[in-house]
Amino acid sequence: MLDPLFRLALALALGLCVSFANAEGISVVKAEARAVDEGYEIVADFKIVLPPSVSEALKRGVVLNFISELAITRSRWYWLDTDVMSHEQSTKLSYNALTRQYRISRGTLFQGFSSLESALRVLGHQSAPPVPAVALSGSDGYVAQLIQGEIRYTAFAQMRLDVSQLPKPLQVSALTNPDWNLDSERYGWSIVFDAPAPDGAIKP
Repeated sequence: MLDPLFRLALALALGLCVSFANAEGISVVKAEARAVDEGYEIVADFKIVLPPSVSEALKRGVVLNFISELAITRSRWYWLDTDVMSHEQSTKLSYNALTRQYRISRGTLFQGFSSLESALRVLGHQSAPPVPAVALSGSDGYVAQLIQGEIRYTAFAQMRLDVSQLPKPLQVSALTNPDWNLDSERYGWSIVFDAPAPDGAIKP
């Protein structure tokens, strides 16, 4: 039989896990840089949990604009880091009271969902156009070509709610209400390649 204090500690721990699992806001669940036929791409999955006040505003007709940023930079010991790729994408989330559907819009493309959870799951999947392999060659001139060994890259992923696109009255409220401060913050991780082959192909 479990000791009462141990059972209490276990219950608190489980409650804490549930609290973290259902935490409101935006967080990075998975982010990776992977080789594809066209070169190299960044893919990130964000978990988005809207606070009740934001969900209610959405159902009342407020359109939410989310901005995702995916980037790759190359580190250079002899100079400042350089951007290899930087991609920003805006995605709109809205609700249609007549059809009772949530809608995701990216440019001229849109998709409808019967539940908010489904819409947020698709909204949270973000990817950038592939970077050509030649862009990862690390060749920045004569000095760079003399460097032997590894070429180091850092990938970044971030998603946030763009409060500047909210209706004016809500913009004022968003400045003081933490419910509207939805930002995953900038998540970065290192990618390391060997020096590329002469034809520019990425080595495994």
